[in-house]
Amino acid sequence: MEAPAMEAPALEASAMEAPAMETPAMEAPALEASAMEALEKKEVQVAVWLKKIFGDHPIPQYEVNPRTTEILYQLSERNRVRDRDVHLVVEDLKQKASEYESEAKHLQDLLMESVNFSPANLSSTGSKYLNALVDSALALETKDTSLASFLPAVNDLTSDLFRTKCKNEEIKLELAKLEENLTASLVLEKCLQEDLKKAELHLSTERAKADHRLQNMDFLKAKSEEFRLGIRAAEEKLSARGMDASLSHQSLVALSEKLAELKQQTVPLKKKLESYLDLMPNPSLALVKIEEAKRELDTLEAELTKKVDMMEL
Repeated sequence: MEAPAMEAPALEASAMEAPAMETPAMEAPALEASAMEALEKKEVQVAVWLKKIFGDHPIPQYEVNPRTTEILYQLSERNRVRDRDVHLVVEDLKQKASEYESEAKHLQDLLMESVNFSPANLSSTGSKYLNALVDSALALETKDTSLASFLPAVNDLTSDLFRTKCKNEEIKLELAKLEENLTASLVLEKCLQEDLKKAELHLSTERAKADHRLQNMDFLKAKSEEFRLGIRAAEEKLSARGMDASLSHQSLVALSEKLAELKQQTVPLKKKLESYLDLMPNPSLALVKIEEAKRELDTLEAELTKKVDMMEL
């Protein structure tokens, strides 16, 4: 008997869930309508603002869509806030002006009652002095024209003047340093330009020399090749004629070097011989040595002459 009692709440819960699931579908049109209404209000407000801004002039054409409407709406809101702030400032300034006028009238009446003094009774010189005093107070931004207000303002102005002079001196010093650096830089630039011109001139001269040397090198290479071919042809001709290898240039150079070496070897022998010249010579032995030397010398000269003659042939 308890089972039906437990099923009843379940049926009621299922009955409650069905409308809950249909709620979003029902709320969507309401949200769209609310959004459209808000957009229309913004468009109206933008139109009123543009009419106020341009006045009698025609409003420029623009594309009306949600994005442009939102941008113009934000601008109108900012403009409204700014106008409100400006209006408050103007009202405050008007109130202060009226207060200053009341205070001035009160002071004027006080002067008239106490000393019977009025600015209209002043002479032209007094009016000039009074205007100068007022202009000074305005320039120094003092609250009144009393001496207690002028002295601090003048002291502040003097301090500002001293600071300005000090700053001007610093700027002059920096300017002088900059001028010196600029002069040195200009001189250095001129020197560098002259050095560059000299370097370019030297480079062009060296390039011309290098080109000339290259041409000479080519000429010398050609001549060397020509001489090498001529020497090879002459050697082949001499070999064909049956020339002795000992008569070649290399052999003659070797013989010449050997002769020079022998001459160098005879130098210490001659010095040694000079030490024996003071002694009594053995005539027969001396004659034999002289004859041997002469024969050896004649043999070398004959051999050298023979080889030279064969080279000339």
